[in-house]
Amino acid sequence: MSLLELEGIRRRYGSVTALDGVDLSVAADSCSAVVGPSGSGKTTLLRIIAGFDAADAGKVVLDGQLLTDGAKTVPAHRREIGYVAQDGALFPHLSIAENIGFGLPRRDPGRDARIAELVRMVDLDPAILGRRPDELSGGQQQRIALARALARRPRLMLLDEPFSALDTGLRATTRQAVARVLRDARITTILVTHDQSEALSFADQVAVLSEGRLLQVGPPRDLYLRPRTPMVAEFMGDAIVLPAQLAAGFADCALGRIPVDDRERQGAARIVLRPEQVKFAEVGVQDPKHDPRHGSTGYFGKVVEVDFGGSVCSVRVRLLNPTGEIDPDSPALSLIAASIETPRLGAIVRISVVGKAHVFPLDEGS
Repeated sequence: MSLLELEGIRRRYGSVTALDGVDLSVAADSCSAVVGPSGSGKTTLLRIIAGFDAADAGKVVLDGQLLTDGAKTVPAHRREIGYVAQDGALFPHLSIAENIGFGLPRRDPGRDARIAELVRMVDLDPAILGRRPDELSGGQQQRIALARALARRPRLMLLDEPFSALDTGLRATTRQAVARVLRDARITTILVTHDQSEALSFADQVAVLSEGRLLQVGPPRDLYLRPRTPMVAEFMGDAIVLPAQLAAGFADCALGRIPVDDRERQGAARIVLRPEQVKFAEVGVQDPKHDPRHGSTGYFGKVVEVDFGGSVCSVRVRLLNPTGEIDPDSPALSLIAASIETPRLGAIVRISVVGKAHVFPLDEGS
């Protein structure tokens, strides 16, 4: 069952088109993530849903209630939508208790009990209620911002890059805590982020936005393994996009003859592999002579760059031609390896492919 429906949302700022006919459906009790590069229209979309900004055209319908119909709009305070901004936006002069209870009636006899319930809900000690925001860590402040947004029991929660200012470790733990709170409360959520891994781990549905248009919407696994365009493929993670010739469920490409996920397509196409599908093993420091006709097990490359990243390292490999020289016409491959398996700079590696490559649809652009 759909809780939120967006139909043809458009927004321009002067000569700049921020949103260009966005359609999106969000299921009840789910979490959707909207991802895209800076300037793609993510925050504008969230602000229109919240009622902070007005659309030039299109409709926003929440649980059967029409909130936006072009320039006609229900005010933000009447939408029953919670909003957590990137910086939390806590009031620095108010205590934590006053921040959480800001939207609750002051004469409500259950106000104090509700504030205490909310602070426990976000896994914080009620002892902090008398403190000020500047006495809390960044992760604690974001949890308090969430508690404040939950106070009035919203029908929908909007999160505008709420974890981006946190360091890596704190970001992960805060994200997990927030996700758990929202799922336990069964609150439908939309997260805006530019972090692909955050979207993949947090959401049931991911929507990729670029230049005001939705390029693809679907489950995280589908967008990662079956992207519609090279742009979606590259935005959802590192991708190896190659031209290929298709025949009988296989693709002939720079990495040899490899199986694909479309047995019907024939002829020229573009395919994508994820770096974890391309395996390589060091075979020596001298350029071997090899025969490309041997298929993927007979392909070699030279390590031209190694970027140490702790447990996982990035390795850049250039393919070799049959004479053992770097092939100037072949693409450079950005691969990954565990730190204990990372080859040396300049080493020769044997390359193989695991699984099937994805074939981009014929009717999709780049």
